[in-house]
Amino acid sequence: MPLWLLQLLNIAFFVFHTALILFNVFGWIPRRTRRWNLVCLLLTAASWFVMGIWKGAGYCICTDWHWQIRRALSISGDPDNYIQLLVRTLTGWTPGESLVRFWAGAVFGFSLIASLTVNILGLRSARRRSVMISEP
Repeated sequence: MPLWLLQLLNIAFFVFHTALILFNVFGWIPRRTRRWNLVCLLLTAASWFVMGIWKGAGYCICTDWHWQIRRALSISGDPDNYIQLLVRTLTGWTPGESLVRFWAGAVFGFSLIASLTVNILGLRSARRRSVMISEP
């Protein structure tokens, strides 16, 4: 693979993966993205916990692909997970893995509960509206 393409893919993964994380955390807020947010959170959970059975708990396919690209670029010394790399890239500080895992899990848990709540409430509200409209 040409060097320029690997460099482009490295940047694209920074943008995509960071956007995906932000969408997982905040995508439940706008009404129009709530269902997609729940799908994304469930896919993330599948990666972390189902694929994690074979690859290790917290396995992220995006991180795996990004690390493959970075190795092809001969970039070494990456931290253990993407959040650590992102924080280090933005601030110069590499937080400890246990700190990152704790906060990633806590924020993910909060986001999943929030997404489930607003999606369930949205379905109930839609059912109530349809019942009210269909009655003579």
